[in-house]
Amino acid sequence: MRRLLPVTDPTATEDHEWSLGELADAYAYPDGVDGPWLRANMVSSLDGAAQHEGRSQAISSDTDMRIFGTLRGLADAVVVGAETVRLEGYRPARAREAFAARRAAAGQGPAPAIAVVSASLGLDFSLPLFAEPLVPTLVLTGAGAPADRIREAEKTGVEVVIAGDGPGVEPARAVRALAERGLTRLLTEGGPRLLGQFVAAGVLDELCLTLSPTLTAGDAQRIAGGPALAVPERLALASVLEEAGFLFTRYRRI
Repeated sequence: MRRLLPVTDPTATEDHEWSLGELADAYAYPDGVDGPWLRANMVSSLDGAAQHEGRSQAISSDTDMRIFGTLRGLADAVVVGAETVRLEGYRPARAREAFAARRAAAGQGPAPAIAVVSASLGLDFSLPLFAEPLVPTLVLTGAGAPADRIREAEKTGVEVVIAGDGPGVEPARAVRALAERGLTRLLTEGGPRLLGQFVAAGVLDELCLTLSPTLTAGDAQRIAGGPALAVPERLALASVLEEAGFLFTRYRRI
């Protein structure tokens, strides 16, 4: 693995194998933030695909997955869309010894909660993500969600959080609702439609983007979907990591 290159030190180019602890330091949530901090973690091919044949694994790498695990190890909650849960076969987040002391010192539980965003609650609540989590799974939905599906979720032990007046979730309300539960260090892993909603609502604080040295062609989604912003939002580059042609970048809101 190549050394992390902070934008304030562009001459730091020596090779260096980063431990999980060092990665956790490099990707730590900012200090002194008053309120929640929402970061996204996504991967994209060189030609803009966020997935190949419906999954991100084909354009990822081992190092990308180490950073994926590090970001989870730092988060209070992982916010993810229902379609991504289904396509990627989501399971409960697990406790990892590498992050245990850090999480305990920060007053966090053993693993992040998974918060699934779903308007219809068309989810299989018998799956381990809902039935066997180390930390109870949350489902974020709107006030118009089907009452029978809410009851089904709650029977499994899932906490249903209403974060919208209609059938769907309002992104800013979702972030506030999680923060009210003490979940302020937030990570979203998509999918593209959910990330697009967070971007459009102006609540995304940070983007951790892996640029994969692959070409896929086809018509796969970009990392963020949905209506375009009236004015493109510009972010500031915080750091870059490189390995085997993969660029692991981190951008923050200016």
